Amino acid sequence: MRVAPPSTATVPTDQDWVALAEIELCGELIIAASAADGERLSADRIDEVLRVATEPADRC
Repeated sequence: MRVAPPSTATVPTDQDWVALAEIELCGELIIAASAADGERLSADRIDEVLRVATEPADRC
């Protein structure tokens, strides 16, 4: 594995930001799962952890 020297500045790409966001969300799920009483997280709890907002189905 090659690593850039410490003095070399790199500019984060869009892919870097997406990867960091995914890592953060996975971490949040792991924390929620470790604190859960049951064996699995419910779909509602997963949505809550991932900050997914549900919208009414009748919106047009």
